[in-house]
Amino acid sequence: MDEKKVMLSGIQPSGELHLGNYLGAIKNWAARAEEFDCYYFMADMHTITVRQTPADLRRRTLEQLAQYIACGLDPEQNTLFIQSHIPQHAELGWVLNCYTMFGELSRMTQFKDKSAKHKDNINGGLFTYPALMAADILLYQPDFVPVGEDQKQHVELTRNIVQRFNGIYGDVFKMPEPYIPKAGARVMGLTSPDSKMSKSTPEGCVFLMEAPESIQKKFKRAVTDSDTVDPVRYDPINKPGVANLMNIYSAVTGKSFHEIEAEFAGQGYGRFKPAVGDAVIETLRPIREEATRILADKAYLESVYKAGAEKASYTANKTLRKVYKKVGFVPR
Repeated sequence: MDEKKVMLSGIQPSGELHLGNYLGAIKNWAARAEEFDCYYFMADMHTITVRQTPADLRRRTLEQLAQYIACGLDPEQNTLFIQSHIPQHAELGWVLNCYTMFGELSRMTQFKDKSAKHKDNINGGLFTYPALMAADILLYQPDFVPVGEDQKQHVELTRNIVQRFNGIYGDVFKMPEPYIPKAGARVMGLTSPDSKMSKSTPEGCVFLMEAPESIQKKFKRAVTDSDTVDPVRYDPINKPGVANLMNIYSAVTGKSFHEIEAEFAGQGYGRFKPAVGDAVIETLRPIREEATRILADKAYLESVYKAGAEKASYTANKTLRKVYKKVGFVPR
């Protein structure tokens, strides 16, 4: 039997997971376990480049893990772990810092964006975290790294580091390929359909653990337009708000845009928006209930992240030992 290809992905627990994360990415992750050996981690070390409240960070990290499992990521089939539990991330991160050029780091758009947002805290970690991200990836020698548009630059940098390091020391790291996932739904903000749904604009963002009545309120307030003749039709250019709602409705019900147009023909937004809200509520209900149940079972959650750390550590350590030997460190 062929060995499965390795895939790795991490999300920062810097806020609550939302509908955009689920429909755009996490929903499709569960199916990958058949094809790939998957590693998914909570990137808690990355979150502290921006100041965090410690208790909130701990809570969100465990909530994210519970939500991953509730969204269908079976810990028996996927390696789920917390980044800070694997010291090799920081150790390899330092080594790769020394093989990443200052100019490369200063060109990173996320550094520019975050520096502008957090002028009072432009720290060294904010500048060098792409080297830690490269370590996150390369420790597990993955074949593929799923990336959205906003992370492509980091995978390119990782590939540059691999080329540079392997060029000096031989074949140490596997060259990771960016994996452009089969298109998940691109979910835009309910109050700003011209930009992606984001936790930074909570009034237009639906969270996985949100109460049904709060979700419904947000859908009823979602931006549409003043078209009364033929309101529910798919026209992303002229009707971006409606197109976004149709995208969401299609993603959670499996209906085509044509079927949705027929379903709401002759009806206004007063019927359409609550229907989308109801469909989303029913999609998220089992996830919310299961995540709540898992969070209450602290022993189970702990057993998952400890088993995940053990498996991840084993793989990470093999890579780190190889790297330490190549750069000339005395073996422990």
